[in-house]
Amino acid sequence: MNKLTDHFLIAMPGLMDQNFFQSVTYIVEHSEDGAMGIVINHPLEITLEEMFGQLKIEASPGTKALGNSLYLGGPVQEDRGFVLHDGDAVTWASSLQIEKALCVTTSKDILEAIAQGNGPRNSLVALGYAGWAAGQLEREISENSWLSGRADKDIIFNLPVEKRWSAAEQLIGVDISLLSSEAGHA
Repeated sequence: MNKLTDHFLIAMPGLMDQNFFQSVTYIVEHSEDGAMGIVINHPLEITLEEMFGQLKIEASPGTKALGNSLYLGGPVQEDRGFVLHDGDAVTWASSLQIEKALCVTTSKDILEAIAQGNGPRNSLVALGYAGWAAGQLEREISENSWLSGRADKDIIFNLPVEKRWSAAEQLIGVDISLLSSEAGHA
């Protein structure tokens, strides 16, 4: 039952929780035990270069990724880093291959490689993740909190953050502004 793995969850307009308001969450894993995802459009006010300095990771000057934002991946374990990236999992000490060319890695070696300009071609670094207990995500979807659709790596890695929510809704062919989170009653 990995039906939502490698999918986006797109927050409905009525989802007012500050952690998920107008969020796009990439689902890393979905099973009968629950689900895990990384919010891809809630940047923090800190760059990777600043984070590397705090972690005492030496960064090579001019490395392209240093100016990238660090993201709030979700409200669970906000003190733990998660790197969503392309490539394969065997390169890094602690990775999960999500689909053919997309992984999530939690080991420090990938941060060191990114700081030196030797990391994956595309990456998104987040603190924390979004987690759901068994059946919780399915219930939230049935309560109209979320829409779901197949993920697109271009939205994750190449689109400006402020365009990701609307691009994800367009990807599934929905104009979210026309939807209501309320079920219809006659």
